[in-house]
Amino acid sequence: MADLAKTDELFYHRTGLDRTRVEALVDDTLAGADDGELFLEYSQSESVSYDDGRVRNAAFDSSQGFGLRTVCDDAAGYAHAGDLSEAAMKRAADAVRAVKHGYSGTLAAPPPGTNAALYADVNPIATLGFDAKVQLLEAIDRYARAKDERVKQVSASIAGEWRAVQIVRAGGERAADIRPLVRLNVSVVVGKGDRMESGSYGAGGRADYRAYIDPDFWRGAVDEALRQALVNLESEPAPAGEMTVVLGPGWPGVLLHEAVGHGLEGDFNRKKTSAFAGLMGERVAAPGVTVVDDGTMPDRRGSLTIDDEGTPTGRTVLIEDGILKGYMQDRMNARLMGMAPTGNGRRQSYAHAPMPRMTNTVMLSGDKAPEEILASVDNGIYAVNFGGGQVDITNGKFVFSCTEAYKVESGKIGAPIKGATLIGNGPDALTKVAMIGNDMALDDGIGTCGKDGQGVPVGVGQPTLRIDGLTVGGTG
Repeated sequence: MADLAKTDELFYHRTGLDRTRVEALVDDTLAGADDGELFLEYSQSESVSYDDGRVRNAAFDSSQGFGLRTVCDDAAGYAHAGDLSEAAMKRAADAVRAVKHGYSGTLAAPPPGTNAALYADVNPIATLGFDAKVQLLEAIDRYARAKDERVKQVSASIAGEWRAVQIVRAGGERAADIRPLVRLNVSVVVGKGDRMESGSYGAGGRADYRAYIDPDFWRGAVDEALRQALVNLESEPAPAGEMTVVLGPGWPGVLLHEAVGHGLEGDFNRKKTSAFAGLMGERVAAPGVTVVDDGTMPDRRGSLTIDDEGTPTGRTVLIEDGILKGYMQDRMNARLMGMAPTGNGRRQSYAHAPMPRMTNTVMLSGDKAPEEILASVDNGIYAVNFGGGQVDITNGKFVFSCTEAYKVESGKIGAPIKGATLIGNGPDALTKVAMIGNDMALDDGIGTCGKDGQGVPVGVGQPTLRIDGLTVGGTG
């Protein structure tokens, strides 16, 4: 495999590590354990941000390191270091062997191999020079200010990452992946009188910069950020109370991700701390609601050829026509629950142990036209974009703030509103889905998911949805 050859160059030839000796150390460390691996990583990352007419921040980072893990039943020993040397690995092995004291297990079979190629073998950092990045951000600033005299501030940033990983298991089993990732963000502040409002747009994926530096693309990004800001400039206080809420397609799927997705991760269900624990095969959502986690979508921000344990990612059906069908699993939780790994074992970096995490989590389309859904609402709101939110995994309770929303009266979209928050319970909200649009869309590639202090890139998506009886916290 090309990835193995490239990562061998990074982790053995350049560092002077002897592959045979490393594999022998892994064999010895994992003897008598149920599972475990050596995770090798080399990464480069960069970012340039432009604000108020000048470069505010420019950063570049290069790092390398390893993480060594031993798993015995539900206990795990993990050690890591930024020193890719045999001496450091031996010290790590001494530490993680402690979890095997008095324990004797049978090592689990390694993950199956894959020849999938979900993203191009490119290093985005090497494809665009620093001066070109600055010129792009300057052009974004000029274009935004020339579009409307109400523009008061423009912020833009571009970021890229190139990450190479290799997973080594007992018996010399190896898997490798090389992962590009880029992102472009634009934020615009507009003002009228004493009032100031903002709008933003971001996009990214596992590719190089070419698509994002195309003038047609970045001008469209500025236009969208400016449109949102101008909409918010005319907004009025949001109503409050229990009402019908229509969620737009695409990025509003972040509510699904947070309020439902985390509750379907294997560790929470094995420990029975999820609101969905013990409900496999039972109805947990309205008929027509189908939710999948799909890490195999080409070039998507949340996609991975293999997860961080070496398991090929897949398309996991979580909820099908309202019935709970599956959980997202890493190897340890899958083994303890008597299930198969789903390719959802992820980690932020070599300094973190893997755990079950989402990739691209989406609700599939239904059969209703978006216009029909909106026309069915007598009194409610239409939520198009979201900002931050909070969720309690144990009971599914959530609070999300809307960054773009509108009143809906007698089936018509009305005035934009400001300060709307959606308050509810994820499992309960799924049962209140009354209409599902035929317009499923994915987000534009900006999601980062946090869990137990680790952040990983993810994707979300959904069609237009009508949810009845959701509580809206407003300012009016």
